[in-house]
Amino acid sequence: MLLVAALWLASPHAAPAPVALVSIQGAIGPATADFVSRSLERAAKEGAPLVVLRLDTPGGLDSSMRDIIRDILASPVPVAAWVGPSGARAASAGTFILYASHIAAMAPATNLGAASPVAIGGSPEAGKPDSGGKDANKGTAPLGDTMMRKVTNDASAYIRSLAQLRGRNANWAERAVREAVSLSATEAKKIKVIDLVAESVPALLAALDGRSVEAAGVKRTLAVSDAQVSNIEPDWRTRVLSVITNPSVAYLMILVGIYALIFEFTNPGLILPGVVGAICILIAMYAFQLLPVNYAGLALLLLGIAFMVAEVWITSHGALAVGGLAAFVVGSVMLLDTDVPQFEIPYALIGGVTAASATFLFLLLGMLVRSRRRPVVSGREELIGAPGEALEDIAGEGWARVHGERWRVRTRAPLKRGQALRVAAIDGLVLEVTHAPEDSTGR
Repeated sequence: MLLVAALWLASPHAAPAPVALVSIQGAIGPATADFVSRSLERAAKEGAPLVVLRLDTPGGLDSSMRDIIRDILASPVPVAAWVGPSGARAASAGTFILYASHIAAMAPATNLGAASPVAIGGSPEAGKPDSGGKDANKGTAPLGDTMMRKVTNDASAYIRSLAQLRGRNANWAERAVREAVSLSATEAKKIKVIDLVAESVPALLAALDGRSVEAAGVKRTLAVSDAQVSNIEPDWRTRVLSVITNPSVAYLMILVGIYALIFEFTNPGLILPGVVGAICILIAMYAFQLLPVNYAGLALLLLGIAFMVAEVWITSHGALAVGGLAAFVVGSVMLLDTDVPQFEIPYALIGGVTAASATFLFLLLGMLVRSRRRPVVSGREELIGAPGEALEDIAGEGWARVHGERWRVRTRAPLKRGQALRVAAIDGLVLEVTHAPEDSTGR
């Protein structure tokens, strides 16, 4: 009986593995790249005949985009990138992914393109042709222009190589990078930028049925017209990764971690601030390792915090505080080296954190100044200048009452019993006292 069941499962009548549907929505970042990579691995293990990447993205990080493309090119399962549903787009990094996929498709009323890189901190003139002015004969170009050309040339060569690999329109692909042009689905099909237009995933599978595709060096014929579709949803790991790689969250994490550790070091033994600070800093470091961090900005951020903390202990008349705030703001702005709006730290957040840090710093400084001006009310130092009364006739050493307590006292001038005295110094457990007026009640 078991043998019959095994033969039936191995027979052609056994249900084929479903098509894997993977959605890429929003900006492409480290969490997206990790999700796509693990989805392709899962599809290969389950024997899926096809993976459909449903795209709706404004673009994203170059490093994450290249990770996704490497996984697509190495995938043994054919990948069909479909821009949908209607109203979706595959801009910037999405265009590169579309070109890298084995099959490129779009829904009606969608668009792709605008894949030009943007120089970080570049001038508006960057990337424009040389006007032939007086700098034209010097044989040099501004650094921003040079860097912009290098990035643009690299991106255009990359997308051209993908277009040539898949037999798609390489000239338009290069224009999408150099001129930031875009196309609708119908126009893209007409000039062979994509392979087909499909209204939905079932329509896409019906159009692909019987098509031959080569993946990882192996040619196969797709039989997916009646295949079931399995929607691969992001798991907890992807959700957690998407949260901690959010630049604003990573930025706040490292600040909370640093301030918590400072609080722990200034108040040893509390433990909780130290534990929270260490965890926050480690999570932030992991996020920064995945994000395009400018380490000069990170160094300025840490230097600014160090200066502000040092102001509390070193009298610099505000120089350390002002310098620390300036370094903190500049480092925060420089922290992430990217032009993608979704992966930049909002200026409003930077301003709010800076204002909170400055307020905390000045409140702390004010409390310290006020505490230094207050008279000492406890400890050995508080006894200096305190009034007392001799409990016996004293010539040299004897007993006196100070603050309602009996103290051994030493005096150079003789004192009579009941005579007022004042503490001048402390020598171990013996108070050195002097004569004071009879009506002395204060210091």
